Amino acid sequence: MGIVAIIAALLLEQWRPLAERTAVAAALGGFAGWLERSFNAGEARHGAIAWLVAVVPALAGAILIHALLAGLSPLLGLLFDVAALYLTLGFRQFSHSFTAIQAAIREGELERAQSLISGWRGEPGVLRSREEVIRLAIEEALIASHRHVFGVLLWYVVLPGPSGAILYRLAAFLARRWQDLGAFGGFARKAFFVLEWPAVRFTAAVFAVVGDFEDAAYCWRTQARSWPDPNAGVVLAAGAGAMGVRLGMPLQEIEGMRPRPELGVGEPADGPFLDSTVGLLWRALVVWVFALIVIGVVRLL
Repeated sequence: MGIVAIIAALLLEQWRPLAERTAVAAALGGFAGWLERSFNAGEARHGAIAWLVAVVPALAGAILIHALLAGLSPLLGLLFDVAALYLTLGFRQFSHSFTAIQAAIREGELERAQSLISGWRGEPGVLRSREEVIRLAIEEALIASHRHVFGVLLWYVVLPGPSGAILYRLAAFLARRWQDLGAFGGFARKAFFVLEWPAVRFTAAVFAVVGDFEDAAYCWRTQARSWPDPNAGVVLAAGAGAMGVRLGMPLQEIEGMRPRPELGVGEPADGPFLDSTVGLLWRALVVWVFALIVIGVVRLL
């Protein structure tokens, strides 16, 4: 039933992207703000309590509702899984921004591409070169595909019902929301790091399988730990190696040049690598779904 729910949710999102995703994010933001006001007294344990208050009821509720609906009818359980995945997956959420940048680069409209990448990254006012725009678009697409697709799917498969998908997306949201709150956000960051550790390695392995395996494995092994966020470094290094493109490198910001290590091997980022990124992500998704189908058939036999 899991693979059917995944395929149905992916097809549904491609056909009718969730228009109210911003409303869902706003509701979560309001809830997170209430937790901050209610529990944040500057200590790590307060952040841990707030995280548990946010996550445990959602996780328990997802498991309970799935069990009750599946007990009444397998079809009801399947529909609940599809609805939960439809809310937590976000393939079209990032692909729209990436496709717009890809079109602007192809048409030679660098200013529009600069504006689009600045809006995607939330950094208005930074003028970037063509190579920087392409490089950052590829990086954002690799990380977004992991956090909105592959990480969600992994935890959906690991935990019962849609609870894993809900846990992963909620943990990612709270870690990002509370990242600047010092000790209060410490537990959220650690919890998401634990969930990310197996997820990024799964994503990197899939990238290696569908791309240049040897270079992906080499970059993953030798470069990932040099990235400021080692978990994100695993995805970026493996993706860069799989495509044969160079990512990372120092980046101009409003406050000055920000040093970043180089990731990947091969050629500088250019327009054709935007197409390579799309191909890599679709191949990775197809391989992952095909692997789940094979596992499901084996279980039936």
